[in-house]
Amino acid sequence: MKFMFDTANIEDIKEYKDIFPITGITNNPSIIKKEGKIDFFNHFKEIRKILGFEKSIHIQVVAENCEGIIKDAETILENIDNKIYIKIPVTEEGLKAMRLLKSKGVNITATAVYTKIQSLLALETGADFIAPYFNRMENIGINPREVIETTANMINKYNYSTEILTASFRNIGQVVDAFSSGSQAVTVPPQILHDSLMMPSIQKAIGDFTLDWENIFGKEKSIYNL
Repeated sequence: MKFMFDTANIEDIKEYKDIFPITGITNNPSIIKKEGKIDFFNHFKEIRKILGFEKSIHIQVVAENCEGIIKDAETILENIDNKIYIKIPVTEEGLKAMRLLKSKGVNITATAVYTKIQSLLALETGADFIAPYFNRMENIGINPREVIETTANMINKYNYSTEILTASFRNIGQVVDAFSSGSQAVTVPPQILHDSLMMPSIQKAIGDFTLDWENIFGKEKSIYNL
């Protein structure tokens, strides 16, 4: 089970990386847009310095044809580092590019996945990760749990090394459902994880414990200074 941050915000990464057990970060052009017109390559070099090489960084191409996708991928690898996972949408041109890049040993994350057939085709390219869009599927009446379950079953049945990296979440319940459906990994905005631990019931329980302790030992005492 793996958690990743779906963000390009350096301050959020710094703040939350030592709180939540993340194994990497993911991005797409819409996420990058939130940061404004960044110095693209240096921005991700800085993120690499923060995370180190033991954690993965997933960056999405912008080109839509095979030739352009490959050029985007090569430019990312040359200007940031060669351990980056290249995110490629599962289209005809994307599938073609994935096969060519995998033959060169490039790390690939197949993205923009809405359907079972997209997942199955991406498996055959040798993609390292497949990223189904949980909330986006729900919004258009597709059952994301079925897509994840089918993909997980095929991975297990045919011994693919590919992992499911589910993306697109609006709440923590969807995250739990993704794992329950067979996703090996999820990528989540840090704020969703933060909010999941700020439930009023959690805070009330902690407050009640504190009051009970203070009634016995006083407000200035903790266990370490008894």
